[in-house]
Amino acid sequence: MEWVSHNGRVTAYRQTQPAASGPTALYVHGSGATHRVWGRQYAPSGPTHPAVALDLSGHGDSDDIDTEAGTPTLDAYADDVVAVGRETDADVLIGNSLGGAVAQWVALERDWTPEALVLLGTGPELPVFEGLQEWLADDWDRVVEFLHERDRLFHDTDHEAVSRSREQMEAVGQAVTRRDFVTCHGFDVRDRLGEIEVPVLAVCGEHDKLTPRAYHETLAHEIPDGEVSFVPDAAHLAMVEQAETFNDLLKEFTKDAV
Repeated sequence: MEWVSHNGRVTAYRQTQPAASGPTALYVHGSGATHRVWGRQYAPSGPTHPAVALDLSGHGDSDDIDTEAGTPTLDAYADDVVAVGRETDADVLIGNSLGGAVAQWVALERDWTPEALVLLGTGPELPVFEGLQEWLADDWDRVVEFLHERDRLFHDTDHEAVSRSREQMEAVGQAVTRRDFVTCHGFDVRDRLGEIEVPVLAVCGEHDKLTPRAYHETLAHEIPDGEVSFVPDAAHLAMVEQAETFNDLLKEFTKDAV
């Protein structure tokens, strides 16, 4: 791991093949996850290198923050991304779920802007249904179980990565994961998508019940240079469940966009 200091804290990130000649991809994980969820992307066999994946504040090896859920947390996470993006000269910003919200926020609210965005399993709003909000406060085991049921994080609940996903979420813990989801619930940039000026690829797992296809179609239709693709036999974590398909989409998009 490598680290960058900013805003009074330290953000951890992993960088692979920094001397490679392709565009630098910066990967941002979702709620309750860490940079490890992008392992099939920053691996040597991944779609583009150099590749960078960070841990948002309070996740993995990064310092935590003392902020209220919502815009203050979104701002802090955006600062994490900008700090790592500047440190590594990132060209393409790829975000999953909460990470996609952070990527949009960076494009709209920060003076550091990547050359392109890939938004996977996300949308211009990310409402969280009332039951999950309640469980996040008082029934952590139910949260972890719910998210790992069929067609939420994974379409195939027997996928080899399911146990690793559970372990990552348990390691991040209830408090930070709840902050993530509450921040998602308050996120809404539907009336600002026309301000995003870089090429955007929205990617949706075919079976994703957490962020359905309509969210991704809205991103593609409302962002001036937007397009949408769908990954068969996958749910919310399409980059894990169908890594080869996702990597091919990313490689093709970055070849044209950067």
